[in-house]
Amino acid sequence: MLNRPLRIALTKGRLEKDTIELFEKIGYDCTAVREKGRKLILPVPDGNLEVVLAKANDVITYVEHGVCDCGVVGKDTVMEMQGKYFELVDLGFGRCRFALAVKKGFDFFSGYDVRTIASKYPGVSRSYFESIGMDVEIVKIEGSVELAPLLELSDGIVDIVETGTTLRENGLEVVRDIAPVSARFIVNTVSMKLRQSEIEELVKLIKANI
Repeated sequence: MLNRPLRIALTKGRLEKDTIELFEKIGYDCTAVREKGRKLILPVPDGNLEVVLAKANDVITYVEHGVCDCGVVGKDTVMEMQGKYFELVDLGFGRCRFALAVKKGFDFFSGYDVRTIASKYPGVSRSYFESIGMDVEIVKIEGSVELAPLLELSDGIVDIVETGTTLRENGLEVVRDIAPVSARFIVNTVSMKLRQSEIEELVKLIKANI
């Protein structure tokens, strides 16, 4: 572990782009990452870093199992997957929120019927409704969760909301904000001990540039 560059897993897409911009602000040359082609493991030599590009859930898996020392992933994935690692920095970008949305005009909280919730995030949904003492049935959806109430599969949805445009265009509205979401810097527990000085220096640079 100590004979290789510090390995950091980045969530592909927007968080990848924002993280690379942050690294460049720090002063690192990220040319190899910007010109990656189809490569998934890329060097940032002047930072003694090695970037691994992965899907959000896999970022957590790689960090938790120690094949990557650090990772950048959304708080939504952190909340859903949980796991054993350190969450050190709120990076501030990728901001959105978890929210409960229903068909416009539907009174979700009235009556005594058990409501049905559709979500890509069953863990987050379950934790939220347990916290407010409400019994619900949860249906996991992989695609466009907005379809579930329109097809009367569910009474509402728990999903990530940024602007709310997709909800409005499909006749849905937010009735409760659940939790804010943004990108987080996470670290493997063993790496934090074995590579503490390197990680602390990187964290110091990150905090100085966000």
